[in-house]
Amino acid sequence: MKILAIDTATKSCSVAIMDGETSLAEISLISVKTHSKHLMGMVKQVFELSGCHLSDIDGFAVTRGPGSFTGLRIGISAIKGLAMASGKSMVGVSVLDAFAFQLSFTSSLICPTLDARKGEVYFALYRSCEGRLKKETEEQVLTPQKAISKINEPCVFFGEGAKTYQKVIEEEKGELACFLSPSQNILRASTVALIGMDRFKNDMADDIGEFVPHYIRKSDAELAGEKKNLKSKNHLR
Repeated sequence: MKILAIDTATKSCSVAIMDGETSLAEISLISVKTHSKHLMGMVKQVFELSGCHLSDIDGFAVTRGPGSFTGLRIGISAIKGLAMASGKSMVGVSVLDAFAFQLSFTSSLICPTLDARKGEVYFALYRSCEGRLKKETEEQVLTPQKAISKINEPCVFFGEGAKTYQKVIEEEKGELACFLSPSQNILRASTVALIGMDRFKNDMADDIGEFVPHYIRKSDAELAGEKKNLKSKNHLR
């Protein structure tokens, strides 16, 4: 099964084509420019490098969140367009699930974290059991201190959130905290493809028309709208 996968949830952008467990082509890029500037060029490149055409792809996978609100919309819009153009199905993959999957070989507790800004992180806790990941908590957004408050065993922290708040985590958890090298804090589209492939095999494709990002936290625009509506209601009373 050939899967084209995209991740645009964080500062990095990654595109890959997988055939089963074999990576045919993968490109990852970290740029200060918006992902919309280079994403479709990267898609074109992986097609050229892999020797595949759009008609060869059996399904599409994309990270659905949490992460950058703008970044998620860019990746999801691209995958929706490709899926509809080819008449093939798509699946959404949790960014935190994908990050944890890349570290499923460790026996320690796993804590992928993303910088949610406003002094908070997106996170969830995972544990590898007999080669399969078990999600220990729901995906949440909290301050770094609250996010790690209940961790009392060796834990691997990684992702942009761990990088941003490493000193805070070290002060709170000391020797229990382990961190990855900067190059390992990047999410790979090939990982998204592998998880997506498993979802396809279990008939868990998403509805293209109804598929939306999973932000966890409401956007500033939504919060501003709610505040405006509340003021209007109070004014009418």
